[in-house]
Amino acid sequence: MMRSLLAILLMVVLGNATAAEKQFTVLFLGDSLTEGLGLEAGQAFPDLIARRLKAEGRTDIKVINGGVSGSTSASALSRMQWYVRGKPDLVVLSLGGNDGLRGLPVAEMRTHLVETIEFAHKSGLKLALTGMMIPPNYGTEYTANFARVFPELAEKYQLPFMPFLLEGVAAIPTLNQSDGIHPNAEGAKIVAEHVYTFLAPLLPVK
Repeated sequence: MMRSLLAILLMVVLGNATAAEKQFTVLFLGDSLTEGLGLEAGQAFPDLIARRLKAEGRTDIKVINGGVSGSTSASALSRMQWYVRGKPDLVVLSLGGNDGLRGLPVAEMRTHLVETIEFAHKSGLKLALTGMMIPPNYGTEYTANFARVFPELAEKYQLPFMPFLLEGVAAIPTLNQSDGIHPNAEGAKIVAEHVYTFLAPLLPVK
């Protein structure tokens, strides 16, 4: 009897371990837009995507919200090196917005992103990139040079690319918080919808 119980427990443990191993992990590596600054728990767009996947019965997909408010592209490589230990199947890289808002050198942002992308490729990680645009606070030349980095890197490294993370939300007061930068709950829903549509072809077929 005791052996039977042990055998059953062993099967359950091994079964759960196998299920966990089969999960397709999506890591969103970003800043406050990813983390969901100013939103209640569960309202950030990665969390909304996770909830939608669960509702669709996609228990084979795990979503990690790796957003850190205030982070710039300078943190991208070290954070990627930390997360690679968990072997995510897909990393959605959404960094650079704070570089632009602070007027940091575009060339340095590009270098940081290149280092991160190349590390991901060497580590066998599948990577997707989202683009960012900023207001012309630092002049039209800086703004244009900043926005150009993302599609150029996507083309160079053949990355799945979403041109603008805040498409349909940026500069619309009713969809943003009082700072005019971070989406409110309704804005986050729109971002989540667009990102989900972008990601759908990159996810495993059930």
